[in-house]
Amino acid sequence: MAIIRKSLSEMEKMRKSGLLVYQILSEVSKLVQEGVTTMDLEVVAEKMIRDAGAKSAFKGYYSEAAGTKFPYVLCTSVNEVVVHGMPSAKRQLKKGDIVSIDTGLQLDGYFGDSAVTVPVGEIPAATQKLLAVTKESLELAIQQAQPGNRLFDISRTVEEHVVKNGFTVVREFVGHGIGTKLHEEPQVPNYVDRQQENPKLKEGMVLAIEPMVNLGKPETNVLSDKWTAVATDGKPSAHFEHVVAITANGPWVLTRP
Repeated sequence: MAIIRKSLSEMEKMRKSGLLVYQILSEVSKLVQEGVTTMDLEVVAEKMIRDAGAKSAFKGYYSEAAGTKFPYVLCTSVNEVVVHGMPSAKRQLKKGDIVSIDTGLQLDGYFGDSAVTVPVGEIPAATQKLLAVTKESLELAIQQAQPGNRLFDISRTVEEHVVKNGFTVVREFVGHGIGTKLHEEPQVPNYVDRQQENPKLKEGMVLAIEPMVNLGKPETNVLSDKWTAVATDGKPSAHFEHVVAITANGPWVLTRP
């Protein structure tokens, strides 16, 4: 497993791309309300990426599994959609929905990637708890991103917090290393995967940590568009993501101020 460690100057470049991702997600999240379409969100995000002189990490991204390129700058995953939901002018958000908004971009050769899940008005108590627990699991995992720890310290932390609260971790999709490519080694599962290597965390490693958590069963299914992954039982799914650099001073979250 070839894990590319970053210099401080590289981390600072990733910080710039990370903060731009943060600004875009912040602006787009403010637009989330009843009657807005997921394509409305896409249009705003695409303009912000273009105006900043950045390049979308998602639009045109080729997946061997899908056999096609992803056509949008955002993944907008509503309710039971776990990840890779496609923006649509037909998909109007309704009160009680949740929408995961995920975007990535390249600025000056380095990538940023982040996701938030946003409620549309009042949402059921169980779904509120799902969002809170998923976000908490990310924050707890970030605290494990310390030199000398191991990758599974991150994975175990997410899994334990999620399971303890009565939810399930999605297994088919995982976090990843990130740098001059959107996806680098290592994979960062949200559960302890004994089939995978468990490298020691070292200064200069940069990881996209992204818990994907289901209210019901963990199983997912990819729809006929080859991208949209849904919870097979139709229950809501939440997704939060940050890019985290491992430094001598502890974790440095590059995708928030």
